[in-house]
Amino acid sequence: MLLLTLILLPFVGGAAVGVLSRKNSSLSRRVTLLALAGELALSLLLLLRMGTALAFGGLCGIGLTFSATGLQVLLSILASLLWLVSGFVSYETMAEDRHAVRYELFLLLTLGAIQGVFLSGDLYTTLVFFEVMSFTSLFWVFHSGTEKAKRAAGSYLAYAVIGGLVSLMGLFLLSTMLGTLRFDDLPEAVAAYEGSKAALYTAGGLSMATFAAKVCMWPVHTWLPGSYTEAPAPATALLSGIVTKAGIFGIMGITAKIFLGDAQWGKVLLVFAAATMLWGGFMALCQTNLKKVLAYSSMSQIGFILTGIAVQALLGEKGGMAAWGSVLHLTNHALIKLVLFLAAGLLFSSVGSLELEDLRGFGRNKPVLLVIFLCPALAVMGIPLFSGYISKTLIHESIVEYIGILESAGQSAVFFHVIEWLFLIAGGMTVGYMTKLLVCLFAERDEKHEAQSLKASPAVQGILAACAVLLPILGLTPHLTMEGIARFAQDFLRSEGLEETVHYFSLGNLKGAAISIAIGAVLYFGFVRTAVRRKEGAAVAYRNPWPAALDLENGLYRPLLMVWLPFAGAVAARFAASLFEWLTALVNKVLFFRFDPIVHPKEDEKFANYDPKPQGRRGNTGTLAFGLTLFGIGYMVVMIYLLLRQFVF
Repeated sequence: MLLLTLILLPFVGGAAVGVLSRKNSSLSRRVTLLALAGELALSLLLLLRMGTALAFGGLCGIGLTFSATGLQVLLSILASLLWLVSGFVSYETMAEDRHAVRYELFLLLTLGAIQGVFLSGDLYTTLVFFEVMSFTSLFWVFHSGTEKAKRAAGSYLAYAVIGGLVSLMGLFLLSTMLGTLRFDDLPEAVAAYEGSKAALYTAGGLSMATFAAKVCMWPVHTWLPGSYTEAPAPATALLSGIVTKAGIFGIMGITAKIFLGDAQWGKVLLVFAAATMLWGGFMALCQTNLKKVLAYSSMSQIGFILTGIAVQALLGEKGGMAAWGSVLHLTNHALIKLVLFLAAGLLFSSVGSLELEDLRGFGRNKPVLLVIFLCPALAVMGIPLFSGYISKTLIHESIVEYIGILESAGQSAVFFHVIEWLFLIAGGMTVGYMTKLLVCLFAERDEKHEAQSLKASPAVQGILAACAVLLPILGLTPHLTMEGIARFAQDFLRSEGLEETVHYFSLGNLKGAAISIAIGAVLYFGFVRTAVRRKEGAAVAYRNPWPAALDLENGLYRPLLMVWLPFAGAVAARFAASLFEWLTALVNKVLFFRFDPIVHPKEDEKFANYDPKPQGRRGNTGTLAFGLTLFGIGYMVVMIYLLLRQFVF
């Protein structure tokens, strides 16, 4: 029952918050913190119940299953910890927000959904809770209610709905081909599968669609900058730190359970991973808004994790370094972005802006803020003695390991040498854009900030500083701490672990970090200081050099969904509607000798007519986002009803 309690407690807490908020908002907010603390305590109890499983049959003819393997317990604890820290910070930073109670309601609902994802025992259960999580977290993006927030929420929702439907189709195909979707049974089912390999790739690729979109894999990443910018900072910390990890969990499940040791799957995934690393890193170099820099940084770091997953697919069960590296970088990234995005929220509260021009020099003479920013910045850069260096080293060495295997077998390894250099270049991009932030905040000078203090209580600053200091502690004790975490989680990934001890601080491993740091220095001085940070007379201005016309969402995806496809559908629909008229005219001409009939094609001035300006009293009726929202609410209500039916009645 522990698994069930972990999933249902946040839903029950959310219902209590919704009821109490009508009478006593202060009490409801304390209930939120109590529920978050209870969730962390319950998730820690899972350490004593490893291997627990739970199954409920009959839901949509398939049923729901849950399990508690090492990776799942790690993710459950990580989610609970991040939710509690974010909830505590939001209790202070959002005290004056009139929508704070609504935020906390969906904070709890999303926690329950993500626990369902992490503790799921099969891909179908993963998808059910994943979609519920997507719809509840939508309200974080929509929170401010501005036009930009509505637009960002529309993009977020479109990816959730379209991706979910595509993934559902893929899971139906997998279930038909393999006869099961349970994680424990999938490896055996794949080994016994004698059908078309191409069909299995197709089903796996479709199943991964919604997970790929949620982790911002290129090119389905365009919801990222708007959603991360518009959501409140505590919500963005969770979107980047842990919600993306729900997508990683889905990709890990598909890869480790179905395609482990499959070279073709690994190569294709590696291409997308490299594109994600590089595109996210380059766009982070260009951005002049703190949140957007961190948003694209998240995309790039997800690319590093995907690289580890892809290399493990190539190496199979012997890919211990790749498996450990992906798990550890997942953990590191969650902690890093928790601290950085929450710190961004404190900066916004203090300055009222997150544009780099407005933040210049704010961090000077603020030692606590320096610790809060510097530790996660150095960790994500992969600087030795910080935790990010350990995870990146493992992933890099796994690429080198596979290159050695190919070359010893007399096979070409040119493609993987290219991937290795792209990995190092992406690491250099990380150094470049994080240096941009550190220089802007702590090295540049602006007299207007000299007397300003950070608007945060000592408790909030202390919590963020403690989370930040944890990163060098992990980096200094990799064999004692980080390897223990990786070994704990390796079973789900079907990894045998490491065959020999890794000497993280040997000259060979330090060489990779040194190359990335050197590339980062070149990018900072050769690109950031010339194309992004420009001197205009005596002043310094930050300008984004990337042309807005090349934006994928506005230049391709929105026109495709709102203009080209509706036009093609309108033409097809009008043709179909007029077909009977043409047949009647033909019969008249052939049988009744009525020559030159006149046919008027069917027309409907509102068919496929998307109005970009919202209509109705609440300003959203008639839009695509409104239709998707109705679908999402209906889907969520049905799922919650079915879950309650299974668990309660």
